Amino acid sequence: VLQFFGFFGKWGIAGAALSALVFMFYGVIILDLGHRLQAKSYLPIIQEFAGKRLSQLIDYIILFFLFGMVVTMNAGSGAIFTEQFHLPAVWGSLLMAVLTFTTVILGVRRVIRTISFIAPLLITTVILVSLWTVFKNPQGFISNLDWSNFRGAAVPFWPAAAILYGSYNLVLAIPVLAPLGALADQKNIKLGAIFGGLGLGIGVLSITIAILCKVPEIARTEVPMIVVARGVSSFFPVVYSLVLFAEVYTTAAASLYGFTSRLSVEGTNGFLFVSGAATIASVLLARVGFSNLVGTLFPLVGIAGLLLL
Repeated sequence: VLQFFGFFGKWGIAGAALSALVFMFYGVIILDLGHRLQAKSYLPIIQEFAGKRLSQLIDYIILFFLFGMVVTMNAGSGAIFTEQFHLPAVWGSLLMAVLTFTTVILGVRRVIRTISFIAPLLITTVILVSLWTVFKNPQGFISNLDWSNFRGAAVPFWPAAAILYGSYNLVLAIPVLAPLGALADQKNIKLGAIFGGLGLGIGVLSITIAILCKVPEIARTEVPMIVVARGVSSFFPVVYSLVLFAEVYTTAAASLYGFTSRLSVEGTNGFLFVSGAATIASVLLARVGFSNLVGTLFPLVGIAGLLLL
């Protein structure tokens, strides 16, 4: 959020609203296609609208970035362990890898239940931290609205950054949204997409506002919101770190499930092998570092995702 919204100051707030609209619009389309095609993975959906050759290209792009997201989330959990608990990053990466692998081999319903429990908890926590931060430092927030650092942003133009943020998230969400649409009732799809997009938009907006209260000093940290949480109370950063770790876990689990379910059939030895091999490889590659992966990989995912959109 810092790299796609925070560095734009007040225009980052406009970007958060734009990205929420992108989530809503495409969320309806993907869930509806998943329901009509009774999709078990994302492949039937992209074949439906892209044709054989183009869908093959998009398939390779999604597979590559799903694995990249697993790597990034392992690096993110390592960053949380280092910045908050002063422990070696590899411990966080290993714990994340074990939790993610265990969840994925239990199947898609387990992945969906995990996300359904943790996501509202994270959004609620983010909103509370944001409100408290603005309440404690309203003048800092108002004065920092005019602050910006376009050179630090993932993309140096706020509408493009907002669309790419929505784009890369949708690339990584479609492997779960597709089978979720197949499981959902038709009447719930539109409301689910609208409330889901709105919830994501509110979460992004809250983090952007909280970050703007503390810039530019937190712009150099790996996980800025942990620094923001320190302003609430002495123990709250621990609480927020645990919630954030849980949300990183749901993202990693969704990405690993999407990657594995595309290459093998759930419940088979092949599914177990692919998920295990991908987990081991992701832990090794996570050594690159969280902010480096976010700044490099995510804009590329977003650009490639424009083809999907």
